[in-house]
This record gives sequence, C-alpha cells and structure tokens, in this order.
Amino acid sequence: MLRATPRFFLVIPFLLVSAMITGAVWQYGYRQALDDLVQRGKADLSLVVGGLVADLQRYRDQVVAMADHPTLVALTGPAAPQARNRAERLLTAAADRTGAAALYYTDTGGNILAGTDVHGGAFTGTAVFKRAMDGALGTARADARAHGGRVFEFAAPTFARDGSVSGAVISVAAAEHMEFGWRGMSTAVFLVDGAGTVFLSNRSELLGWRKASDRAQLIPPGGAPVPMEQSEGGPHEIWHIDLGNYLPRQALRVAQDVPRIGMTGAALVDTAPARRLAALQAGAVAALFLFFGMLLLLAQERRRALAAANADLEHRVAERTETLSRTNRALQREIGERQEAEAALRRAQAELVQAGKLSALGKMSAGISHELNQPLMAIRQFASNAAAFLHRDAPDRAAENLARIDEMAHRMSRIIRNLRAFVRNENEPMGRVDIRAVVDAALDMMTERLRKDKITIDWERPPQPVFVQGGEVRLGQVLVNLMTNAADAMRESPERRIAITVEHADGAPVRLSLRDTGPGIDEPDKIFDPFYTTKDVGGEGMGLGLSISYGLVQSFGGRITGSNTGSGAEFTIELDQWNDARESAA
Repeated sequence: MLRATPRFFLVIPFLLVSAMITGAVWQYGYRQALDDLVQRGKADLSLVVGGLVADLQRYRDQVVAMADHPTLVALTGPAAPQARNRAERLLTAAADRTGAAALYYTDTGGNILAGTDVHGGAFTGTAVFKRAMDGALGTARADARAHGGRVFEFAAPTFARDGSVSGAVISVAAAEHMEFGWRGMSTAVFLVDGAGTVFLSNRSELLGWRKASDRAQLIPPGGAPVPMEQSEGGPHEIWHIDLGNYLPRQALRVAQDVPRIGMTGAALVDTAPARRLAALQAGAVAALFLFFGMLLLLAQERRRALAAANADLEHRVAERTETLSRTNRALQREIGERQEAEAALRRAQAELVQAGKLSALGKMSAGISHELNQPLMAIRQFASNAAAFLHRDAPDRAAENLARIDEMAHRMSRIIRNLRAFVRNENEPMGRVDIRAVVDAALDMMTERLRKDKITIDWERPPQPVFVQGGEVRLGQVLVNLMTNAADAMRESPERRIAITVEHADGAPVRLSLRDTGPGIDEPDKIFDPFYTTKDVGGEGMGLGLSISYGLVQSFGGRITGSNTGSGAEFTIELDQWNDARESAA
C-alpha cells in the first residue's frame, strides 16, 4: 500500500494533463473541420444560388424579348379578335421552351387578353403589373394557388408608337420547378424572403418556416413553435434542431445574401463528420499519451526493482562487514588506550566549539522564533480556509489550501535547515531567484490576512522574469515581514492599499518597492534597530522583524531602506541582478 502511493501521485496528474491536452486537440480539430464544412456549404450554396439566378434571368429575358412581338401588340389594336389565337399559340410555345408555368398578355387595365391558361382573372393591383405600367421591368414573389403555390412573376411593358404603355407581358414561373435540381443534394439549402420566411428549399419540410425574433425557436406555417438551440463553434453558428430524419439534428449554418432577387440563401451542413474527425484526432493523441505513459510507468517499475536488488546486495555486504568488524574489534582493543587519549582531546575541542555555537544560537533564538512564526501563521490561515471550503462543499479549493500547507511545511523545513547549516558552519547558497515568484508566494501566504483586513494590493507584475541574486526562502520572509508590518500599520487607516513595484534596467540593481497608506514611520533612522517597535507593549511585535530583514537583505549583498511618502511608508529593497556569466564561472 505504501509503495502504491507515489505511483498514484504520478498517474493522476499525468491523466489530468492528458485529458486537458486531448480536449484541446478535440476542440482544435473540431473547429478546423468546421472550417472545411463552411467551404463545402458555401460551394453548395453558391451552386444553388447561381442556378436560381440563371433561371430567373431566363424568365426575365423572355418577357423583355416578347414585349414588342407584333402578334402580341396586335391584341391592343383593331385586329384583336383575329390575333388572339395566334397570340395564345405564341405564348404557349414560348412557355414550353422556358418551362414557365404561364405566360399572359394584358391590357393597361390588367385584363388578360391572351395566355397559356386564361382563367378570367386580372392582374390589376399586383406589384409586377404596377411596375410594368410605370414602364419598367417588374419582378415579384407570390403564393399563387392558381399555379400550384409559390411562384415568381415577371412583367415587361409594351409601348405604343406615341411612347405610352399599351400592355404588358407577364410570365409566371413555379418555384417548385427551380427546386427540382436541388433535391439530390445532401446539404439542406433554403432561401428566405425579407420577412424571414423560407420561400425555396430542397427540403419540403422547411417551406414556410420562419425564425422567431428571440432566436430561441422556429415557427412553422400555422403550427406551434419548435424550440431550437443555437451555439457558437468559434466564428461559426451551430443550430440544434429536430425537424425530421432528412435534416441534421446539429448543423452548421452558412448564409449568403442574394441581393439580385432580394433574398438570403442559407445551408445547413451536418456537423457529424467534423465531430467524428475531431474525435479521431483526439483519440490518436490520447493513445500516444497513454502509450508513453505506460512506457514511463514500466521504466519506473524497473527502477524500483533495481533499487530493491541493490538494497538486498547492501544487506549481504553488511553481513560480511559485520564478520570483519568482529575481527577488527580485537585489534581495536590493543590500541584502545591511545585512541581513548586522542578521543578525550577531540571531545574537549568539540565541546569548546559547540559551546560557542550554542551561545550564538541562544542569541538568535528570538529571531528564529519570529521567522518560524510567519509560516505557522500561514499554515493556520490555509487550514482555516480549507475547513471553510470543505464546509461549502468545495473540495478542489480545500485541496489547494492543503497543498499550500504542505508548501509552508517545506518552507519551515528549509528555515530549520538553515539553522542546522549554521550549527554546522554551513549556509544555504545564494542562487538565481525570480523576484516575481517570490512576491507571488508572499502574497499567497498573506491572502487571508489581506482579505480579512480589506487591504487592496496593487502589484505591477513585470511581464518577463526578473532574476536577482539571493535566497528564495529568506527573501520571501523579508517580503512577508514587510507586508505584515504594513497591514498592522493600516488598521486605523480609512484607505488600506499596498502598492508593489519592480524597477530594473541593464547594469543597475533591481529595486523592489512596497508602499502602504498607513500613518508612516515615526523615526526612520531607528526602524532597523533590534527591539525597536511602535506596537503596544505586550502585543505581537518584538521589534526584531525589520532588524532580521535588514540582516537577510545584507546577506544577499543588497540594501533595504525605509522612508515616508506623505501618504504612508515606503520600503525599498535593492538587489543585484543575476549574472549568467557569474554562474558559468562558478
């Protein structure tokens, strides 16, 4: 059970990262596939719109060409009765050539003088007729039951010799004939008029539908509204609808304006191929990650097996060494007197050295207590946060705080390691430290305190890393100490704000400034003296925080100063920039 715990902590993050990358690959592949579907939808839509415009142009050209035909013009003259049969034969032949549903010739009153199917009606008051009577070409859409439903109407005027309009040729084209060539397309295509109603489509179930103004439903002709969902696939519009087996339930909508006929064309392209392609790409990436993860796990298991074999070998060596040790003891007894004399001398020397170290350690005990108090306070704050998040049923946030507690424990371990290094005449070596990360860590430790005291942080974080020469733990301790002092000083201030800035230039020391809105510093010259404090007697302050901070910054080869700004106090830390050449030489 104990051996499985490290493996658990390795596998779970790996699976989480794999899942995140797989999801990102799926999202990217899906959007790329949608781009391809857009091009396909535009191609299908352009094909449909181009054919429709060509068909309508054919009917428009026909009425213009026939407007001045002598046989039709004669219908408005004295020989009208004799010309009617010839005119009807002419109109019937012309309609057969173009596929028009009907062709008519009317007088200026809208009465039909001749046509392919004279039904006794008149075009008086219609839009196309009024346009023709004005001497222009008329075009309109209509729902004409006499011609089987949806039609396009075209009218061209006939001019008399004096220039006045004497009649009009009217062509009626059935919309259904124009849709016939689209029926075999896999993509659902439709055209809507200015009112948003579907007038033409290769899916009959869409005819007469219109989209509601609130974009949440589709309204069929004479029926109850049908709910729909609309989502965004990047820059694309996705419809989620259920209108039958011949329309996709999730479709990419591609639209194109057709100003020549006053309509808008649209295509609904099924997104299922895009989802399948994205799933294949994401699955391939997931398989690769799992494959390499298995290789990594096998390598780890092999390493553990080697470690076990090495431990067994060391145990055997220890047994052999014990046999040799028993032999050596006999020899050691013979020279025991000399060794005892030498040991007594070494003990005396060691006791003298240790006494000096313990004396120094006693003087440092207050400072050590102060340094360990800050992480302990942070642990208490993070533990309180974790309990609150668990109470709110937020285990993820509680886990983050527990991780912070672990980090603080490691931080305390490093502080204690520095103490042990002191006792052994060792020091934590200075190295390259990103000052941004140190400020972020200090703010993390102070989050609860700052939130509780309602203190606003203005942290002008540099966009790039700023590396200085120092120790990460000790520099973080200095910042936490300065923030704690600033928070204590602003308890009675109406405005509570801490501003943190970093200034750096090539060849110059890095300046880290921390400015508060408290009452300021009473005696700036004494703030770094040991046991100097402005806090009440018996409070939490012992007057050692700034003194310890001063010593830590100096140990980095830096400098710390404090001053008043007129609206509070400002502490500035100057540290040398990290030099890569120095690191290479070392």
